[in-house]
Amino acid sequence: MAIQNKPAQWTAAEVKEELLKKYPPKVARKRSHSIVINEGAAEAPEIQANVRTIPGVITMRGCTYAGCKGVIMGPTRDIVNLVHGPIGCSFYAWLTRRNQTDPGPDGENYMPYAFSTDMQDSDIIFGGEKKLKVAVQEVYDLLHPKAIAIFATCPVGLIGDDIHAVAREMKEKFGDCNVFAFSCEGYKGVSQSAGHHIANNQVFKHLVGTETNVKEGKYKINLLGEYNIGGDEFEINRVLKKCGITNVATFSGNSSYDQFCTAHLADLSCVMCHRSINYVADMLEIKYGIPWIKVNFVGAEGTAKSLRKIGQYFGDKELIDRIEEVIAEELKAVEAALAEVRPHTQGKTSMLFVGGSRAHHYQDLFHEMGMKTLAAGYEFAHRDDYEGRRVIPNLKVDADSRNIEELVVEADPNEYRPRKSEEEKGKLGEAGFKFKDYEGMIPDMEKGSLIIDDLNQYEAEKLIEIIKPDIFCAGIKEKFSIQKLGIPMKQLHSYDYGGPYAGFKGAVNFYHEIDRLLSSRIWGYMKAPWQENPELSATYVWE
Repeated sequence: MAIQNKPAQWTAAEVKEELLKKYPPKVARKRSHSIVINEGAAEAPEIQANVRTIPGVITMRGCTYAGCKGVIMGPTRDIVNLVHGPIGCSFYAWLTRRNQTDPGPDGENYMPYAFSTDMQDSDIIFGGEKKLKVAVQEVYDLLHPKAIAIFATCPVGLIGDDIHAVAREMKEKFGDCNVFAFSCEGYKGVSQSAGHHIANNQVFKHLVGTETNVKEGKYKINLLGEYNIGGDEFEINRVLKKCGITNVATFSGNSSYDQFCTAHLADLSCVMCHRSINYVADMLEIKYGIPWIKVNFVGAEGTAKSLRKIGQYFGDKELIDRIEEVIAEELKAVEAALAEVRPHTQGKTSMLFVGGSRAHHYQDLFHEMGMKTLAAGYEFAHRDDYEGRRVIPNLKVDADSRNIEELVVEADPNEYRPRKSEEEKGKLGEAGFKFKDYEGMIPDMEKGSLIIDDLNQYEAEKLIEIIKPDIFCAGIKEKFSIQKLGIPMKQLHSYDYGGPYAGFKGAVNFYHEIDRLLSSRIWGYMKAPWQENPELSATYVWE
């Protein structure tokens, strides 16, 4: 019996075979290593990740520049981000991801603006450094910002403009404005993940530890890998403040120049998106003695668990009791919302193919709603994001990874201060507390589920045709093609017009949003124009 005639009886192995069937043999062999089945074994299956997309395949990835400028640096309000390149690249210089911000008492917010050198053909031929200097000077004269960040695009790397030399020269000239640059040419890495690494390095080199304005507070943390999409960071900060926890710096949602510069003064780093920010977490620990833990503020259960983990780290009964009071108070609204939506969502199915940690964390929200995740994957993950950090010592450094500078970080002779002694860490470890640990996405997924790295357009449509999930979650590039197949699509890169979805109030928002999508009958009537009125037909020349 053909697989499409038995949608209720498919197996993961059958689906994988069907996905690979149309590929040429060589391509099928390569893709097969990036499509794995969770067999529920003690150790997660090995998956091929962080390899270049096969030419000709319509990937859902972004480029290195998009990861550096669009993801990491884009949400910072008071650093002017100047893109050196053709104007088309400045799509990511604009506010495209719905990163929200509070301008603060000084009112500085440059996020809605697009700053670009607008390189022309003549600049490509004769070089663009002179034009870049003029642009930096113009920004300084107009705005007098605390910092100007310069981003290289593909043509800049090809013609060899030395953006770092320009940055050093202009920084020295101004004296009161920090000018630094990112060699984040789009072609430089496998995906936007390379841009995250480059951004982490430069922020750590040029910003972290350069100021000593101590924030008041008894329990100080850094929130790493949270980008304030749809106001997520606002909600997380609301809960943290309610518990009495001080957030020194967010990397980089609702962030500011001063936050980056004082991140070394926190006592704990809490990592949300492991892939995009684990480099900074490691360097903060090595240079300043700040340990890091993995947290998840997506989902009510995840938020409660993360708050308790922070409380356990500080070990203060006053804080631990306050956290329990906050959790009990916040869960009332969560439980009421769940009671309302679960009759509609129980037993429904989902798929999540999103960048960063979202393909992992949002499964918790669906689980709370009684839904099952059938397949999930990342756009730009490495193996440790799927299988856990235990695989890191065995990862091979390939040519693409060598394109990215590896910073040599040592303990700062003046600022290094271990926040916990080895004895204290040992006691926490005996109680089940884990530092610098991430088990990856696969162990949290159900037996028989599919894990697919770097999903492409063809595979997405084939998955829907075979499995027919009740909802599909991905990014803006896939949104409309999925909807044309008659499946509700939730955009989790920038939340469409929704959010926040983090924290307790965010969980309530998400429950109602998914309930509305699943309960709407319109998706069953959706048909693409060519399905209703096929006006053109064609065959290949060799057919």
